[in-house]
Amino acid sequence: MSTVMRPAISLIVLMTLITGVAYPLAVTGIAQLAFPEQANGSLIYDDQEKVRGSVLIAQNFTGEQWFHPRPSAGAYATVASGASNLAPSNPALAQRIADEAAKTVVAGQGPVPLNLLTTSGSGLDPHVSPQAAAYQVSRVAAARHVSPDAVQRLVDANTDNPLIGPPVVNVLSLNQALNALPSAQL
Repeated sequence: MSTVMRPAISLIVLMTLITGVAYPLAVTGIAQLAFPEQANGSLIYDDQEKVRGSVLIAQNFTGEQWFHPRPSAGAYATVASGASNLAPSNPALAQRIADEAAKTVVAGQGPVPLNLLTTSGSGLDPHVSPQAAAYQVSRVAAARHVSPDAVQRLVDANTDNPLIGPPVVNVLSLNQALNALPSAQL
């Protein structure tokens, strides 16, 4: 019995050390050396070096003076991330979208862009389309008493063109740039 158990236990201990200790430490070390910002959560800091959020996770911004992200099925909580799982034929989905459209509509701007009405698959998508950001420009500019052209320039400056996929605007980065907009831009 000892001739069978001893090698089995030794192998379990060895594999635990390799896959549970050595490999995670190596991957973490390489990530910290090669991609320190991403390995530490892609955090965004303000002028006082206080963490304001992550470029990877949406935050809820309320008020007319801010750009709003996509709705979240999990109330922007990372623990409850996920889609609403409501079928297109579900009346609750149609009602939620109608309520969101009524809340989001900007007079004279036409229909609300779809990604301001629908949740993402994770419920935490930090990006909106440039069209969704442009839709909000007049509301934000009026609330902040700033020129719409100055706000649109911020949207353009914060539009990312990834290698694969359509252009996107990170709402947290845009709102932080908006908050830093000098009053001379009136």
